[in-house]
Amino acid sequence: MAPSGRHRAPAGHAFSPHDAVLRAAAHHLGRRRFLTVTAAAAALAFATNLPDRGAFAAPARGAARIATDPFTLGVASGDPLPDSVLLWTRLAPEPFAVDGGLGEERITVDWEVALDERFATVVRRGRALAHAAYRHSVHVDVRGLAPGTVHHYRFRAGPWISPVGRTRTAPAAGTPAASLRLAAVACQAYQDGYFTVHRHLAEDDVDVVFHLGDYLYEYAVNSSGGERRHPSGTLPGVFDHETMTLADYRLRYSLYKSDPDLRAAHAAHPFVVTWDDHETENNYAGAVPENDVPPEEFLLRRAAAYRACWEHQPLRAAQSPRGPDARMYRRLHWGTLAQFDVLDTRQYRSDQVYDDRPHPPGPESDDPARTLTGAAQERWLLDGWHASTALWNVMPQQVCFSQRKFAAGADADMSMDAWDGYRASRDRVVAGAKAAGLDNWLVLTGDVHVAYAFDVLDDFDDPDSRTLGTEIACTSVASGRDGQEKPATWDTYMRANPHLRFYHGKRGYARVELGRAAARVDFRAVSAVTTPGAPVTTAASFVTEAGAPGLKPA
Repeated sequence: MAPSGRHRAPAGHAFSPHDAVLRAAAHHLGRRRFLTVTAAAAALAFATNLPDRGAFAAPARGAARIATDPFTLGVASGDPLPDSVLLWTRLAPEPFAVDGGLGEERITVDWEVALDERFATVVRRGRALAHAAYRHSVHVDVRGLAPGTVHHYRFRAGPWISPVGRTRTAPAAGTPAASLRLAAVACQAYQDGYFTVHRHLAEDDVDVVFHLGDYLYEYAVNSSGGERRHPSGTLPGVFDHETMTLADYRLRYSLYKSDPDLRAAHAAHPFVVTWDDHETENNYAGAVPENDVPPEEFLLRRAAAYRACWEHQPLRAAQSPRGPDARMYRRLHWGTLAQFDVLDTRQYRSDQVYDDRPHPPGPESDDPARTLTGAAQERWLLDGWHASTALWNVMPQQVCFSQRKFAAGADADMSMDAWDGYRASRDRVVAGAKAAGLDNWLVLTGDVHVAYAFDVLDDFDDPDSRTLGTEIACTSVASGRDGQEKPATWDTYMRANPHLRFYHGKRGYARVELGRAAARVDFRAVSAVTTPGAPVTTAASFVTEAGAPGLKPA
């Protein structure tokens, strides 16, 4: 939750013409204009300008001159299509240096994709340039691959060869795929513990991983790495302050991707990545920051955060930011088995009301003009459902969708940062799901640092209301430290929310197997993240049958 005293816009505030002007200014702010802004905003403006063409004309550096391994941040793949997958790496022989240790020159990088991990059968290969303007990150959209096939990939820069990554393409369009096994993860505060969850995920047999946000946290990380308790001085001081500039966000991604367990998960599976708040700043809402900061400064910070995110994730060019804006919502398919409508519930939302504190819904929060998705994304979602031919319609998104009362009674407090604070927006989405005739609707959720399983009801205030779908909250990878199997609020929440079928407070991930007849959900949990190497167990399993929404114990 946001601290007290947070600056807030009037209730019902969405984007205004003034916001559009600020966004345009952040897109185009040049060197002369930033001299008229505050010093902090000026530095950010310079840092977040898109690189000019001259940045791409820098001389290419002989990769053979790279003295140490540049693949310290690993490899990743993402957003699988039937004939394509996006491959990512970043060259950084000195990952905790501002320039990654490569200065301002371009580096030539070779890549190849094979059907086997020994690369005896190479099916695609090519060459890319790693530009200093994007801090030597590489995004390769490999086309012409066979659908529904496991592939292996690697990069080469001079004498250095990257770790081998494993990925897969989606089934061909229209193919009645028999099954899909996915994992959902979220919320991985480095300072709260080890990424043991990712190590177990790397060893699990899943087809694709959905990361639902809070991939990193903007808060300071001290030299001991917080709960990781590194020997004093292990981490440099560049992490011991909140991220504000493009350099800060880049370095923070370097810290996170230096983790061997996170690198292993990326190398093992393709990821579909979206963001929540902490990739930029806690609980921001559209153009409204958490604290009393001028919007023009915050939009510059947002531009820096969005750019660093794209540079460090397996995202296609369509997701690359333009200043403080980026199209993160997108749609993927797995034959006719599943359609995935990946949402962004941060960038376009109206400001939270009631100072973003727990509060019963009221006229301010229920204003029909308020939106969590923005009008364009809402239309895109509902239109996509009407056109869907998939058996399962899966909605990966960030904050709790189902009603979640914090106490019994009609006037119970709810989270104003979740869909409960935007009930008119949720009502429109629910109405759209009914109008589209979605028989098998599955919502995937991050943010809350606990595992939940909800029946999504037509009317959450009527426990006998029709069940429309299922919501699965995947808990966190590390955020919140070890957690408790039975949180202190367990009895209260279970009584106050009859549609809540499961509530568990340990770290872990959700594994979902979609089939033609049913979906099975396994909540995977580790005993601790403040000490490394904890074992993983299945805390609970549920099934929901195709055509008969509602969760049942497996």
